[in-house]
Amino acid sequence: MKKIETPYYKYAGLTLALTFSALASATESGSPSTSLGVYDFGAGFLPPATENGSFASRAAFYSADKVVNADGDSTPGQDFNLDVFSISAVYLNMTDKELFGGRYGYSLIVPFLQMDGGVSVSVPGVGTVFEDSAKLFKLGDIQAVPLILGWNLAPNFAVNTQFAVQAPTGDYDKNRFISPGINHWVFTPSTGFSYISQSGFEVSSNFQLDISTRNDDTDYKNGLEFRHEFAVGQHVNEWTVGLGGYYYRQLTDDKTGSNYTGQPIVDGNKLEVLAVGPAISYFSPGMPSVWLHAYKEFDAKNRAEGYNLAVRVAHSF
Repeated sequence: MKKIETPYYKYAGLTLALTFSALASATESGSPSTSLGVYDFGAGFLPPATENGSFASRAAFYSADKVVNADGDSTPGQDFNLDVFSISAVYLNMTDKELFGGRYGYSLIVPFLQMDGGVSVSVPGVGTVFEDSAKLFKLGDIQAVPLILGWNLAPNFAVNTQFAVQAPTGDYDKNRFISPGINHWVFTPSTGFSYISQSGFEVSSNFQLDISTRNDDTDYKNGLEFRHEFAVGQHVNEWTVGLGGYYYRQLTDDKTGSNYTGQPIVDGNKLEVLAVGPAISYFSPGMPSVWLHAYKEFDAKNRAEGYNLAVRVAHSF
């Protein structure tokens, strides 16, 4: 076990490798507007300013076999399954320029999703009354991060803030069961921090809000979404091992109707979920950095509940 005497992630690649959501359909279909399970160890640290910037890729797999209501119960007679494999390319450039005392940077994320899912609803004595499925591999919604600011407040304590814009570039069909795109803009302010004790114990967190515009094809507007992603663990040589996860909750009601004057959707269609599981990262100066986690979701409401597996690889050039 080693003591932390310098910024552990000073030469790491993208700790804020923003990607797309594992369930990348609109909140109106029961999933967050942006990615879940992105930030864990090193969430507050940023890569250094380099000649060519930092490059990263993230591969994630999400699997769910049930959808629950506002009480956390599965709908009787409903058979549901969804598998999503996502892969993204990320570029991030941290500069030597400063704004408000923090280093300035920017980023771009391009995602692709392979989705395979189906749903059927049956009624006793009647049989199947609804059935739909889809299988596809398409471009998702591209995300630009025009503002990233990072502060190293101490050798073992760093904070960053960012503002991301997700554009409706992904493939979308309102009549399809699942789509890689969500067909509306999303604006995301967020902040993250990491603290590493002298004994190598780390606590990292990221907090963000998702602010959505209306989906013009369905006249539907998502409510305000809140997310807290976290990780706690111990540094052992080049490795950090511990637990990570996320808590997601929709704060305001979804709405429909012209100019959003319609009534809130049922109970607001507010989504909620908690996920926890093992997380591990690897860092060695001059080598690519790696993050890996396996999360199980719990206590879901108004959405699918499943598993989130992801690996990120990043390097600064």
